[in-house]
Amino acid sequence: MAAACEDLAPGEWALPTDCPGWTVRDQLAHVIGVERMVLGDESPPPLAVPPDHVRNEFAAMNEPWIEARRGVPGPELLAEFAEVTGRRSAELRALPAERFDVVGWSPVGDVPYRDFLGTRVVDAWAHEQDVRRAVGRPGGRGGAGESAVVDRCASTMAYVVGRRVAPADGTVVRFVVTGPLGRLVTVVMRAGRAEPAPDDGPDRPAVTLSMDQATFWRLGFGRVDGAAALGSGAVRVDGDGALGRRVLGAMAFMV
Repeated sequence: MAAACEDLAPGEWALPTDCPGWTVRDQLAHVIGVERMVLGDESPPPLAVPPDHVRNEFAAMNEPWIEARRGVPGPELLAEFAEVTGRRSAELRALPAERFDVVGWSPVGDVPYRDFLGTRVVDAWAHEQDVRRAVGRPGGRGGAGESAVVDRCASTMAYVVGRRVAPADGTVVRFVVTGPLGRLVTVVMRAGRAEPAPDDGPDRPAVTLSMDQATFWRLGFGRVDGAAALGSGAVRVDGDGALGRRVLGAMAFMV
């Protein structure tokens, strides 16, 4: 993320990104804020009126850190980013092995510390890609970060189908994800709940959604609208088109 922001022109710091409401500058400020919170630094006071893109309490926690840095020149913000992430990395390297087993708070509930760090990998990698897409500096693809992100999206599709779409029992929905990190993700509704299903199971999918791995995680992380992805040809729907459109519209699960 730091490399993607080196030597940016002043106007590039204000470019909008795929993350709703955030510019390139805001992306760095967000990561700075989260890592400062984890380090125990005091948060700026909450905003009296959160921006329109804030939809929940966790998102509201992010905004004061971002607002406090909106007037900071880009190079100074980048220097703070390097200092904070360097300090945080040094802290992590010094932790004893047993610390990673300690259960505590995370955005996904109380989990072992190693699982919390998994959410940090997912968050930081996604925001790096937001920056890279905005400034036209591709990179960072295909490694451990993207693998963790695609895994997170794949594991959440049962929730998307079962809780957000809730089709009839027996309905099978299949996601065909292409690319080096591609995979088949098949879920089936049973007794009002969606659960993973074998890809070679006896039930034919009611709908199959085919896309590349970038479109898959961008939909899951709310970086692209389902209708827009379908209209651009980034997604192909085979089978029940109405159900497919409902699933696409429900895929954005990340806050």
